[in-house]
Amino acid sequence: MQSVFFDMNTKVKGYVLAAISAATYGMNPLFALPLYEGGMDLYSVLFFRYLFAIPLLAVMLKMRRRDFSIEKADTLPLIILGILFAMSSITLFSSYNHMDAGIASTILFVYPIMVALIMFIFFKEKISKKTMACIAVALFGIVLLCNSGEGAVVSMKGVLFVIASALSYSIYIVMVNKSRIKKMATIKLTMYVLTIGWFIFAAKALISGKLYTPSPEQWYLWLNLIALTIFPTIISLICTTEAIQCIGSTPTAILGVLEPVTAVFFGVVIFGEVITPRIMIGLILVIVSVTLVVAGSHTGKLLLRLRKMFPKKNVKP
Repeated sequence: MQSVFFDMNTKVKGYVLAAISAATYGMNPLFALPLYEGGMDLYSVLFFRYLFAIPLLAVMLKMRRRDFSIEKADTLPLIILGILFAMSSITLFSSYNHMDAGIASTILFVYPIMVALIMFIFFKEKISKKTMACIAVALFGIVLLCNSGEGAVVSMKGVLFVIASALSYSIYIVMVNKSRIKKMATIKLTMYVLTIGWFIFAAKALISGKLYTPSPEQWYLWLNLIALTIFPTIISLICTTEAIQCIGSTPTAILGVLEPVTAVFFGVVIFGEVITPRIMIGLILVIVSVTLVVAGSHTGKLLLRLRKMFPKKNVKP
């Protein structure tokens, strides 16, 4: 009886952590949009977000008794991954300037479908008829989002930006899982990927001579930058990892549905974004179809293969 109760508590904890992980990741627009309104450009926002996250990840890595060393053969894959991750961030944050953040986050949510297609095309992985049907439904949902009706803010440029973001992230996921990098601890991988991305943003600032730093009167923008680092980055990463250890990767991936839901909620409540009936139908079609793809294949494991990559604190190197 005690064992059953313990297992139940573990599962409840896992589902709660997975929900928190998805919800906090969906907070990207909540903290990014006020920074834009305060005069910061996306490169300055990402410069500080990455800069603040790197030392926090280094502390987390040290707390888990992992070293910082990498093998020479890992250098090139890490550089490529850093570029892909940075491109995903740039295009996603660019889309916020052209369309409602809630719609952007929902279209971004199709990345598991992109992963499934990449695995099918390049790695000959089987794809079921149900998955193909879900892909068709998701595409129809995106079409509805792109033709969202009067009052909603949608542009083809914004849609292309967010699709590029999803594609970059999908390639990143496949590369992590199909290369020697998959042996690297997740925190270490993320720390080096963000470090490479930060150098890209630093180079951009150096070449252009532009890096927006909030003035003393805009002290509140620093709070937004810190929150952008802590919630969608650090807390989301920690909760994802712990959730996988409690309930597994597929249920954790399925609960990722809360990412676009959270973004839509804050978009409507805080930023006054418009939800028309057409948008609502499109949101539901995309979310349901992607969830079915993750639940009906091993895509969830591919997306979130972190358990062996992110050992618990008491594991010695």
